[in-house]
Amino acid sequence: MSKINVKNISKRFGSTQALDNVSIEFGENKIYGLLGNNGAGKSTLLKIITSRIFADSGELTLDGMNMVDNDKALGQMYMLSEDNYYPESMKVNEAFMRAEMFYPNFDSDVALELAGRFNLPMKKKITALSTGYTTIFKIVMAFASNAPFLLLDEPVLGLDAQHRDIFYKLVIERYAASPCTMVISTHLIAEVAGIIEHCMIIKDGRIIKDAPAEELLQNGYTISGPTALLDEYLVGKEVLSSSNLGGLKTAAIGGRMPNTDELPAGIEVGKMNLQEYFIQLMNGGEVQ
Repeated sequence: MSKINVKNISKRFGSTQALDNVSIEFGENKIYGLLGNNGAGKSTLLKIITSRIFADSGELTLDGMNMVDNDKALGQMYMLSEDNYYPESMKVNEAFMRAEMFYPNFDSDVALELAGRFNLPMKKKITALSTGYTTIFKIVMAFASNAPFLLLDEPVLGLDAQHRDIFYKLVIERYAASPCTMVISTHLIAEVAGIIEHCMIIKDGRIIKDAPAEELLQNGYTISGPTALLDEYLVGKEVLSSSNLGGLKTAAIGGRMPNTDELPAGIEVGKMNLQEYFIQLMNGGEVQ
């Protein structure tokens, strides 16, 4: 089983500790969410994995093979990022034609089909594309590469709502057709919550959670109802967050979800969602 092992990776930029002793593992054929606010260290970690920058310390291996500046290992990965490594004069269709030099399993038919779905202008220079279409070009390249590991760093940067919707559907579609390991690095938690299987939450350069998404959400729930009734019910409960709208109140609670027969009439209970969980962690809380 193919896997990337990241062990004790640290990286500093001047006085900023971008990554602090990070150890994680990306296994085979799974969709991971690398989740964190802007500046948390997500991009730095992915750039180190793909040898675009180098760690100050630590180890990187792919199936036991050292990954650092290793063309054989790097050929099994495609990283989508905001950086542009294409020649200034290169057009979209030329990039498709040359991709096989770097990705032997690159599928031109898939690239053309996806380009058509996104209305990507084929004869335009890559450097002349808008921010949104630059992202679309990279999405097409990523999925057509057929690389075993797709590292997608903020993959909906600059996309409008329609194109974001196409992208998320494409993730599921391509994963079903050709399973691989996808790492979706993002701060847009609500948008990816329904497609990621395993969460790695990073804060201030440290991994603070590393677990299946479903497991993280088992120890919390949301509850809503009339404000006065809910306030009475919440006495003694671990209230993680709450909000009011008119005469209604919604709260996120830590602990086991109660059965409906344990609740007063007029109160509704549901699962905590990933965004609520994430916000609580970022605010310094802890869902036990």
